[in-house]
Amino acid sequence: MTESFRRSGEYESYDSYGNPQGTPQHASSPVNPEWPPPPAQPPVQQVMVEPTAPAPKKRARGPFALLAAVAIVAAAIGGGTAYAFQELTGNDTVATSSTSTNVLPAGKKGDVATIAAAVSPSVVEISASLSNGSSTGSGVIITSGGEIVTNNHVISGAQSIKVTTSSGKSYTAKVVGTDSKKDLALIKLEGASGLKPATLGNSSGVQVGDTVVAIGSPEGLSGTVTSGIVSALNRDVTVSTDEGQSQGQGQGGGDGRWPFSFGGQQFNGDTGSSTTTYKAIQTDASLNPGNSGGALIDAAGNIIGINSAMYSASSQSSSGSSDAGSVGLGFAIPINTVKSDLATLRSGSTS
Repeated sequence: MTESFRRSGEYESYDSYGNPQGTPQHASSPVNPEWPPPPAQPPVQQVMVEPTAPAPKKRARGPFALLAAVAIVAAAIGGGTAYAFQELTGNDTVATSSTSTNVLPAGKKGDVATIAAAVSPSVVEISASLSNGSSTGSGVIITSGGEIVTNNHVISGAQSIKVTTSSGKSYTAKVVGTDSKKDLALIKLEGASGLKPATLGNSSGVQVGDTVVAIGSPEGLSGTVTSGIVSALNRDVTVSTDEGQSQGQGQGGGDGRWPFSFGGQQFNGDTGSSTTTYKAIQTDASLNPGNSGGALIDAAGNIIGINSAMYSASSQSSSGSSDAGSVGLGFAIPINTVKSDLATLRSGSTS
């Protein structure tokens, strides 16, 4: 007969011979039936976990990333700066701007006196000796070493060229290149350095009504400043490309007027048999013979055009040059046309 009982630390049952059976068990305490307690478990601690930021995306390094970078750089160097890559072919640099650059001190934009003071050192008087007299015009310094842009008709047929700066210093100049189809020429001063180049602006941003200032040497009066507005854009102005027709401007030769046609009419004399037409900026700033090749300047001090033609009240009459003068119809070659032609002029082309 098997007797079953439980004592603390002993087996659960014994057989009739007193041998233990089963596995040893702990007897329950008569006071606390749950004794002994189950093995203690470590307390669970609540830990506040802060949200982690998502892992950064890896930057693409394939062709797409390269194209994106190139597009950004291309946007950064667009407009006038792109012209600079084409123009910087020598030791001198051309100051260009894709937008209106503040050449003037802050708060002086549009102030004619400030514009004149800032840009006049970059405008010169040009005197060309011709076979039948002389021609007087103006020019704009574009490099510190003495490169000057002017009209082709100012120096066409010149046997010698003398240039006088705003400070009164004189230089001899040589023709580098000409483009009669655009009525542009590039000359270079001999032995010049440290000159103040003008900043070439962006004529595509010019609007009708914009304030402009003209600086040149009308009738040999160097450093003359006039002001007005942009009257119209993209005017078709036809000019002579005949060398003989280009020798009438200024003192000592011809009638002091320069021939061109506009709107189907000829002004200031016969344009001759060979002509070219370009798009011009029209301005009411006073222009007179001798202003040709000078600067048309925006309110921020940038060159936006090269003055090239003007209407004269005496153009259809036989009266003398004393009757010639501006009646508020002047025309300038857009500076973007000049910038796009600089490489051709620098190459020595004499078209």
